Amino acid sequence: MPRTPVLHQATSLLRDLGADRQPHPGGTLLAHLDRVRERLTGWGARPALQIAGLCHAAYGTDGFPTALLSLDRRSELAAVIGPEAEQLVYLYAGCDRGATYPGLATPGSLFRDRFTGRTLDPPAPLRRDLAELTAANELDLAHRDRDFRARWGPDLLALFTRFRPLLSDRAWQDCLTTLGSGRHAS
Repeated sequence: MPRTPVLHQATSLLRDLGADRQPHPGGTLLAHLDRVRERLTGWGARPALQIAGLCHAAYGTDGFPTALLSLDRRSELAAVIGPEAEQLVYLYAGCDRGATYPGLATPGSLFRDRFTGRTLDPPAPLRRDLAELTAANELDLAHRDRDFRARWGPDLLALFTRFRPLLSDRAWQDCLTTLGSGRHAS
């Protein structure tokens, strides 16, 4: 994604919220967020998913509890990145991973919202988006942190193998390269 006004505004908002000062594996949270966006871009993700990748931790996540924005400020993020990208950010942030990930690739399995406790049956395109965003996020961590990869790599490869029907070919090949082949960048 070239440096578009949306990308510039989203990055500015994340800086204003302190993402560039928040420590995160591989540097700062903002650096991680931008790498996730770049990975999605390299996989050919559509612009809304790319920008959601940049902002995916805005409300915190099931694995990263630090929220840059409270949920009552969703409209503020949507005004910057658009409603479709904001919906993806909320979906990712709200995902109860333990309840959702085991069946994500199975049509009809339920997504559990960790914020509300509600369940829903997301359509296939949203399932694909959630799988791709999850893979991009975790692969960035695995690529940057050898200890993380050693500890979580086999479990992540098993998860992404279950997600395979939802992942693009580029995402799947990145999973195999980063987690499965033994050829890891440092």
